[in-house]
Amino acid sequence: MLQKSDILTVAHQAKAVLPLETAKLSEEYFYQSLPLCVIDAVFSIGVKYDSTRAVVTRYCEYTSQRRIRKSADLPNRESQESISSFCGRSEQSDPVLMAKLVYQNRQRTSTRSGILKAEAVLRFAQVLQSFGIEHLQDVPRTSENTDLVAAIQSIPGQRSGISLYYFWMLAGSNDFVKPDRMVLRFLEAALSRPVDINEAVALLCASIQELGADFPSLTPRLLDHEIWKYQRGNVVV
Repeated sequence: MLQKSDILTVAHQAKAVLPLETAKLSEEYFYQSLPLCVIDAVFSIGVKYDSTRAVVTRYCEYTSQRRIRKSADLPNRESQESISSFCGRSEQSDPVLMAKLVYQNRQRTSTRSGILKAEAVLRFAQVLQSFGIEHLQDVPRTSENTDLVAAIQSIPGQRSGISLYYFWMLAGSNDFVKPDRMVLRFLEAALSRPVDINEAVALLCASIQELGADFPSLTPRLLDHEIWKYQRGNVVV
C-alpha cells in the first residue's frame, strides 16, 4: 500500500525540478501510423533513445512514409499504414533481413535468450492484427482486453509490460506511464530507497492527484515524459 508521505514527497520533487507549467510531449507522441508506435515501444527498452529514433526514421525512409503527423489530431485511416500492411511486407518473412536491411539494428530483447527486436516488433504487431487493431483510432480501450495483454506479454522480452505501457502512451493514451529506468531513478532519488515497477506506476498516478490543483492539465503520460527529459539531461544512461 502506498504511503501518503511517499506520494507527497514525489509530488514535491516533481514540482521542484520539473517545468510542469510548460510541460509538453515530444514529437514521438504524434506518429503518423500505428506500426511506428510498435517499433518505438519495442526498440526503446534498455537503450539510449537516439538509437530508437534512428530505427523509426530508417523504417520511414525505407518505406517512404511520413513519421510525424502534421497536427495532434489523429490522421484519417487512409493516410496511415495499417498493421496488416506492416505485417505483410515481404521483408518481414526474415527477421534477420528486417533487422539488417530495414532497421539497421540487430539489438535483442535481452542479452541472454532474447530474440531480435525486429522479430519482437513483428510478433507484437501480429497480436494487434489478430485482435483487429489496425490504426491509431483502434487503440482506445485495448488496455482492458486481458487476452491481448497476455498475448503481448508472452513475447520474449515483453513480460514486464513496460513496452506495452509505452505503446499505449505513444498511441494516444494519457493514463499510462512507462516505468523504465529513468522513472525508477527519479523516484528512488526522491524517496532514497528502491522502487519497483508496480509501485512506480502507482506513485506517479497518485502524485497527479496532489499536483492537479496547480497543474490541471497534467496527466500521467505528461508527467512521465517530463521526468524522462529531466533524467536524460541529468543522469548518465
